[in-house]
Amino acid sequence: MILPVAALWPSAVSAQVVTAGSDSVQVASRPTAADSARRTERLLGMRVTRPQKAALLALVLPGAGQVYNRRYWKLPLVYGGLGGVGYGLYFYQTGYREYADGKNQLIANPDMDISKLEGKRVSQETSAANVQRGVNFYRRNRDTFIAYTAVVYGITILDALVDAHLRNFDVSDDLSLRLDPALLPNPGQAPRAGLALTLYVK
Repeated sequence: MILPVAALWPSAVSAQVVTAGSDSVQVASRPTAADSARRTERLLGMRVTRPQKAALLALVLPGAGQVYNRRYWKLPLVYGGLGGVGYGLYFYQTGYREYADGKNQLIANPDMDISKLEGKRVSQETSAANVQRGVNFYRRNRDTFIAYTAVVYGITILDALVDAHLRNFDVSDDLSLRLDPALLPNPGQAPRAGLALTLYVK
């Protein structure tokens, strides 16, 4: 007996047998796409879903979740955002250290000439009150940029998570919600031309 080649491998299309009385029919059905939240992969010996893996990779190394999702074009955005807030954090932290050290020098030696303080910025101040204002200014902005860094880092993790969830999402032109021209009923008068949002259920 010779079997056709197709019989040697399981078919990608599953079948369902429908029985009614003495008759039966086999109906082919297409397999549904696996839910991204149910498919699991291994990461460091743990079973995790694709979105969890993308989020964990982005948590460990910024941009790794975007690489895992194959969204390479997002890497400049990730590192540009983190580089921008990182530079702001560095700038305000060095300014804070400079003014804090200058303040400590003035406390240790109240008669010291401010122009002799170490640091380019603090040595240009005209009074001890201005030095204190500089300490407050740079500390406040440094703390703000710490928050900005956390927000940008969190956004990169959230982006990797959402992108992994939507990886197999249907983005074809056949959208379920469309804006179509329509005749709108007008009681007592002729219908008016307008637009209608139409929901198509697949």
